[in-house]
Amino acid sequence: MVYLLDYFQHRKDWYQAKFKQAERAQRIAGLSRYHGSFSSPEREVLARSVEDLVRDVHKQVVQPIDILRAYGKAALKAHEKTNCVTEVMIGAAEGWITDGSINMKGPLAGIPISLKDTVVVGGFDTTVGYSCNVGNKNSVGLQDGSMVRLLKDAGAIPYVKTNLPVTLLSFESTNDVWGRCTNPHNNKYSPGGSTGGEAALLAAGGGRIGIGSDVAGSVRAPAHFSGIYSLRCSTGRWPKNGMCTSMPGQEGIASVFSPMTRTLPDLTYFTKSMIGMQPWKYDHSVHPIPWRADTFQEFSEKKKFKVGVLRTDGVVDPSPACVRAVDQVVAALQKEGHEVVDVQPPSPYEALCIASELLNSDGCKTFRSFFRTGEWEDAGAKQMSRYMALPRIFKWVYYAWVKYIRRDDIWADLLKNWHEKSAYEQWKLVAKREAFKAKFHDWWEQVAKIDFMITPPNATPAVPHDGMKDAVSSCGYTFLFNLLDYTCGIMPITHVDQSLDALPASFSMKPLNGVARGAYKHYDATAMHGLPVAVQIVGQRLEEEKVLAIMERIEALLGAEKYELMEID
Repeated sequence: MVYLLDYFQHRKDWYQAKFKQAERAQRIAGLSRYHGSFSSPEREVLARSVEDLVRDVHKQVVQPIDILRAYGKAALKAHEKTNCVTEVMIGAAEGWITDGSINMKGPLAGIPISLKDTVVVGGFDTTVGYSCNVGNKNSVGLQDGSMVRLLKDAGAIPYVKTNLPVTLLSFESTNDVWGRCTNPHNNKYSPGGSTGGEAALLAAGGGRIGIGSDVAGSVRAPAHFSGIYSLRCSTGRWPKNGMCTSMPGQEGIASVFSPMTRTLPDLTYFTKSMIGMQPWKYDHSVHPIPWRADTFQEFSEKKKFKVGVLRTDGVVDPSPACVRAVDQVVAALQKEGHEVVDVQPPSPYEALCIASELLNSDGCKTFRSFFRTGEWEDAGAKQMSRYMALPRIFKWVYYAWVKYIRRDDIWADLLKNWHEKSAYEQWKLVAKREAFKAKFHDWWEQVAKIDFMITPPNATPAVPHDGMKDAVSSCGYTFLFNLLDYTCGIMPITHVDQSLDALPASFSMKPLNGVARGAYKHYDATAMHGLPVAVQIVGQRLEEEKVLAIMERIEALLGAEKYELMEID
């Protein structure tokens, strides 16, 4: 009876979801000024950096409404191509510009900003892709959340919210409410997740700056998959209140909200501007650490770096395309005279085991509690929750078969403790997490003695749609640094080349562990030709200024070989 009632509720919510899509279409159709080809002045706006636009808004050389109209039009074009937008707030944004809601003297004056659908904006739903959340603007969304209040005080103009996976636990971005978001480079592939809509929008030129969240790579995988820039901030450096989530209360591996941009100069300017707004006055979780200009300058000018290169996480070796991107950056650094060494830090696999158990220590109950019977679920997240729900005897049999018959220790030991944790077990995991963090810190400071690390952001470029069913556990290159709470930047370097990045003829799936098989099942350099490939720049905790300075140094070294952005149609 409960399931029957739940099913009828889902059918009701399904119609509400269709209403949301119709509402979105109606809002888009009603924006008559935002359709058609770009005018010459609009193209000039789209070509300029955030810092330049802000300067001209302050001088009243450029009007905020003109910037909004240029980027509003660009966003609708990007949405038509990728289904990246959820809530269309452009009409409301026009009112905010004129009614005094936005501070046009702030460091982001007049700049349209896109927001992951989890961010609360007053008067708009925050569905997180769940049908049960349709209409929640009348509860959670009555007023702007603290993030949006901060942005408006800085002068930014929220204009669209963006698509995501229903559980927030996927490198894809699909849900019943808003549909599937696609990669602007190739519509057969994912733009990433969970902040995939942001990545698709920015890559296609529908915006310059946006905000996402990251618990296992959710601003980094999308940046890598789609060809944009992102910075995974450490906890306490960036606001996190005024949001909705699929896992409220989950703190074993903390989720962080972080910036994403189309260009690297915009990433630096945006981060500096937000920190300069003293976000700790808006959000109690933010550390009162001002922008450290001296640190940024130090690493902008340092003569010689010692750079550690993590070639593999020991679980899934990176694909040829990802190896080539890392090699390109290494060659540029070596040519400049920097010391580059391969490193073997404390086991990333150990971190993957600890982090995956902590993140799902509730037995996957929380993110599943928002589902209605019959609602579509991400294939990768569904695998996790289904295995979690199996009786322990069945899981033990499967574990034994994988470990002793298939001889796959990596996959078996990852599955070994995949069950709901008691408080006692949770506390022991937290103790393991803290011990691993201490071990990694000692290695960095006393053994490696490096300035920063370079790693692939993922073993492969973008996955095809529904590919996370197989690749769900292939997230070690990002998840490691969520556990450590390190600052990480993503910068696109190149594109997949079907000739340069093909697997060697000797490649075989047979010796691979279960995680690697899932990742490589979808690696095809010919099908992936043209997809972006990035590198990850890693600093230690709360080193945002340092990482941004190093990213700028690397991009300068690449010179004419630096990544080419997608043209704006």
